[in-house]
Amino acid sequence: MQNIFQGIFKGKKVFVTGHTGFKGSWLASWLIQLGAEVKGYSIDIPTEPSHFSFLKLENHMIDSRGDIKDLENLKKEIQSFSPEFIFHMAAMPIVNDCLERPRDAFETNLMGSVNILEAVKHTSSVKVVLMITSDKCYENVEWEYGYRETDRLGGKDPYSASKACAEIAIHAYYETYLKNSSVKIASVRAGNVIGGGDWARDRIVADLVRAWSNSGTLQMKNPHSTRPWQHVLEPLSGYLNLAMQMSLGKDALDGEAFNLGPNSDVIKSVEDLVLESLKTWKGQEYKATAKPTGHESRLLKLSCDKALARLGWTPVLNFSETIEMTIQWYKNYYEKSVSTQQTHADIKRYVELAVERGLPWAK
Repeated sequence: MQNIFQGIFKGKKVFVTGHTGFKGSWLASWLIQLGAEVKGYSIDIPTEPSHFSFLKLENHMIDSRGDIKDLENLKKEIQSFSPEFIFHMAAMPIVNDCLERPRDAFETNLMGSVNILEAVKHTSSVKVVLMITSDKCYENVEWEYGYRETDRLGGKDPYSASKACAEIAIHAYYETYLKNSSVKIASVRAGNVIGGGDWARDRIVADLVRAWSNSGTLQMKNPHSTRPWQHVLEPLSGYLNLAMQMSLGKDALDGEAFNLGPNSDVIKSVEDLVLESLKTWKGQEYKATAKPTGHESRLLKLSCDKALARLGWTPVLNFSETIEMTIQWYKNYYEKSVSTQQTHADIKRYVELAVERGLPWAK
């Protein structure tokens, strides 16, 4: 396992913000398996249950608590660790939370990103920085083809707008302060990530498992909305692949933005996802709500041609594999009280499939 990504993370110090969240805990777990020395920085554990707590990651990494909006404390935590890599994932990730607390959304998603960039300016050990934003940073007019990295940024709601603002700030810091420095930086845009261990509010898979684990009926919102569903390991492999290539000196990647999304056959409706889930978790019930709810757009696609051309990155899993791996994780959790080895087994299986399918980073 430690030899994939050319073994670049073995023995390296890696700083991860948002490590207690769903994506952050999967990334931290994978980095630990890759032999990295990991330090996390998060304000709290955002859900109960929690993937981070389930894995007992605090026993395998440096677990630091702090607010991403607190610049001085953030600088202290980064500088005392002297990392070579930074993955910035801390955010307000839930659209409805941002609707309810728009000021917090902008302060966290925009100024939190600015604070990371400020800290990087003053930490000489840092070589590679990945700023994780969202596919919702684009001005979404719901056209049928995928958004490219050069398309207009924007947002009609606080979450989307705050992510677009973060992208603008990242570009400004790169052009003004980091372009001619020893630090390599890039932003990555992905969304609608699913996988075991997500219990956040207003997410379809989390709503599904909460209902079905209690023999309840899933109240399905917006059944006809389509999304580029992808297993959490897909964008994470993209992050690690990009960080590896930047570390190896591919300057053409510096200052760039990359979309990381699934193949077109994985862009399915919410109802498609639920029906596919029933193939693994049989005998469960669901129904659609009478009217669509929420503020998310009905159609959103990404073009990932740039990631393929520049990084050699493509998704590993098809739609059926994505849903099966996700739902099986929860079935094992609720029915078998499965050990933490389930997450490790999913990473191992994902890497094996990547090797089988010829992904360059897995060689």
